Amino acid sequence: MSENERIARILTEVRVIALVGWSPKPDRPSHGVARYLAQRGYRVIPVNPGQAGQIALGEDIKASLSDIVGHVDMVDIFRRSEEVGTVVDEALERFPELKCIWMQLGVEDAAAAARAEARGVEVVMNRCPAIEIPRLGL
Repeated sequence: MSENERIARILTEVRVIALVGWSPKPDRPSHGVARYLAQRGYRVIPVNPGQAGQIALGEDIKASLSDIVGHVDMVDIFRRSEEVGTVVDEALERFPELKCIWMQLGVEDAAAAARAEARGVEVVMNRCPAIEIPRLGL
């Protein structure tokens, strides 16, 4: 399976996305990507401790992944690369059936990716689903 096929499969299979680092500011990439994904039919759960308890995209904004009740298919990370390891570890602990860890453009952590992959979770690094969806014709 090619990388394009793998990414297309992931984006077709996942339905619930926790978006870590969501911003309430419309000019921020995390805000635009979250809105785009929600418009495409994904359930997007914003995660931002400074905005917790407010509503965005029809969802309660959560302070952390641990505050999310229920199933999450993918964790989309808008954080600096050095902060990814903690997010990945929390995601692996909180969501035993997690399908994908997605690190946004410019975000990479090979060690965290290896931990996720060792648990059977797929990892995408340094890409954006809002770019990949139209590029792959999904």
